[in-house]
Amino acid sequence: MFSRTIRAAQPLKKQIRRYATEAGAGGGSNALLYVAGAAGLAGAGYWYFSGSPAAVAEVKKAVVAEPKKAFLGGEQGWLSLKLSEVEVVNHNTKRLRFELPESDQVSGLPVTSAILTKFKAEGAEKPTLRPYTPTSDEDEQGFLDLVIKKYPDGPMSSHIHSLTPGQTLDIKGPLPKYPWSANKHDHVALVAGGTGITPMYQLVRGIFKNPEDKTKVTLIFGNVTEEDILLKKKFDELENTYPQRFRAFYVLDKPPANWTGNSGFITKDLLKTVLPEPKSDNIKVFVCGPPGLMNAISGNKVSPKDQGELTGALKELGYTSEQVFKF
Repeated sequence: MFSRTIRAAQPLKKQIRRYATEAGAGGGSNALLYVAGAAGLAGAGYWYFSGSPAAVAEVKKAVVAEPKKAFLGGEQGWLSLKLSEVEVVNHNTKRLRFELPESDQVSGLPVTSAILTKFKAEGAEKPTLRPYTPTSDEDEQGFLDLVIKKYPDGPMSSHIHSLTPGQTLDIKGPLPKYPWSANKHDHVALVAGGTGITPMYQLVRGIFKNPEDKTKVTLIFGNVTEEDILLKKKFDELENTYPQRFRAFYVLDKPPANWTGNSGFITKDLLKTVLPEPKSDNIKVFVCGPPGLMNAISGNKVSPKDQGELTGALKELGYTSEQVFKF
């Protein structure tokens, strides 16, 4: 859960940090999940072999049933989801929790996918449509969370910020982005700015909640001020849990006086220093952010289905279009 205002726990020092060659033995808390799962199945086995037929039927249902998915894609229409909770994250960002149609449903979104939102302003000829990436886990039951930054000239973000609990928003999905599977790449780099961090966080969460996925991750995250660094507490937890697989580097355009991290903009020199080299085997660089960042780092997409030409710093550093994906 976010605090009222997100603040950096500890500024990043300007020294360069490289990965160790081997992953740590800790592995985080996933082992506990496996132990709990094994214990649950053992208990289920006991009732299966010694319980009544009714109990056996219930166990079978509990073991094999998959959670119901709210978003099915295809011909499914819009879901009108009720807003249940609003939390102020910082001066221009809110976290909004929307209830799924049924309390035992999950969103059903695959990793690296988004949802589409819709509303029609009074007097407008056409509705406004905008994609967003939820920040809640895809397996959470009953709700999904959106972290939305309000832009002065953004009709959808302004509308969503005006919503109060009890009101609804039309949402559909999923919108597939990049077909992810465990260990698809040895090392991924995430270059993000502002709210472009949400699809990156979705991918990172998907990687590190899967005990079979050993992918290394490097995050470079640019913002205007320290207060604008979204989800930093989550990334700090991952960096502490998986220090040899996850590293985060933060860049501020307007850093505070005590900031010891990187300042200004995400530069080619910083990318050259912290990203996996373009000649490395099986790497992928993901980029997401405002148009200015995209132009400087990779070039913008032409459309959702057209990645466009690779330009900018990544092109100059020798990365190929096959190695880069623009969210």
